[in-house]
Amino acid sequence: MTVSKEITRLEHSELKMTVKVGKDDIRSEYDELVSDYSKNIQIPGFRKGKVPREVLIRKYADSLKGEVLGKIIEKAMGSVFEDETFPKEDRPLPYSTPRLEDDPVLDLETDLTFSVVYDVLPQFTLGQWKGLEVEVPDAELADEDLNRELEAVRERNAIVLDKDDEAEAAKGDVVTVNYCELTGAGEPLAGTEREDFVFTLGSENNLYRFDDELIRMKKGESRDIEKTYGEDFENADLAGKTKKIRVTLTALKERQLPDLDDDLAQDVDEKFKTLEDLKASIRERLAKNLNRRLRDITINKLLEKIMEKTPVDIPESMIRIELDSRWRNLARRLNMPAENLAKMMANSGEGAESLQEGWRPEAIRALHSRLIVESLIQDQNWEVTDADVEKEYETMAADSAISLEELKKYYEQENMKEFLKEEIKERRLFDLLIAENTIKTGKKENYLDLVENNG
Repeated sequence: MTVSKEITRLEHSELKMTVKVGKDDIRSEYDELVSDYSKNIQIPGFRKGKVPREVLIRKYADSLKGEVLGKIIEKAMGSVFEDETFPKEDRPLPYSTPRLEDDPVLDLETDLTFSVVYDVLPQFTLGQWKGLEVEVPDAELADEDLNRELEAVRERNAIVLDKDDEAEAAKGDVVTVNYCELTGAGEPLAGTEREDFVFTLGSENNLYRFDDELIRMKKGESRDIEKTYGEDFENADLAGKTKKIRVTLTALKERQLPDLDDDLAQDVDEKFKTLEDLKASIRERLAKNLNRRLRDITINKLLEKIMEKTPVDIPESMIRIELDSRWRNLARRLNMPAENLAKMMANSGEGAESLQEGWRPEAIRALHSRLIVESLIQDQNWEVTDADVEKEYETMAADSAISLEELKKYYEQENMKEFLKEEIKERRLFDLLIAENTIKTGKKENYLDLVENNG
């Protein structure tokens, strides 16, 4: 089949390809189809394989032309895309199906011209990426950061003991309660009863938020509570309403924190012989977290600068697939099928489309950044050797609880080795960006605010 084509680049990384197929090829395809049907079609009054060509054409002219048109378009597009000389930048993205523009009409006496439109990988010219200047926060570890981590260790190793029968409930105690709503007459409201509910007093980890009302209660005591909830209360069933609740305290326990000493360190991990060993390990972990966060901030700010100097027209299909990926990731985090998440969002009054539209600016920014990173890596033309991969395995094993052998086995079984090579290239690029640009120290910021703010 002889095919000629003309390429027109449109906005938003769309491409329009106009294809022309000669009338001789059209006639050949048409005659072949008619001949095939003549041999196989069954029409009343004629034996199978003996239907005259004229009868077949007269009876099914429009259907035959429609089918031939589809075959010609499919063959013509296949001819274009299977041609190894067809430029890579003019090929459709994997998730962008070429769409037919207008409705081409088949005329057996003339050439067929039709156009398809599809998304291609964005073409852009990298702007300045060296000699830039960014400012990152000035942060360092403080004693309070270490002390906060040590308190968290104590909390994780606390023991829970029954309090004395005459003891009063206080914030931080672990309480077990039975509760129910009450009617206007003070009787239990059927369907609202809950027994043996356990929570930590002060955590507000209960439906009615009755933590403060339980303070100073004793084991075995019951108390009727009346609470009015604001219009903006997070539970819509309670918002703007006043409820009477009866609560009975059935068990009262207190958390006892261990002393900060060598014994605690050894309980945490046998590799720690003293409390100082534990502190040194925590300091090292916090320092790594801080350095990792400062590096991320530096890279993000540099990429923002490069993006300002490198406009990229992101195709709609690429944005759509990114939003869909984020939606499915959210469903996985919530441990539910994406379809169920969509139903839940619809029931809450916010549809999936509305939520994804809110993600759109960040999705575009992420795609813009990713395309620039990939382009920069490609320009460097780095090679990652098996020795590089082996060294990466050793580093990863040293920073995790997984042995070197287990790590290698995972990457080989899961065919993850190529992904690891790409990660190595990306890290090389980020090292290069930091080396080639000026990183200034900005305002002071404490460790906790810095590591918790991942925006």
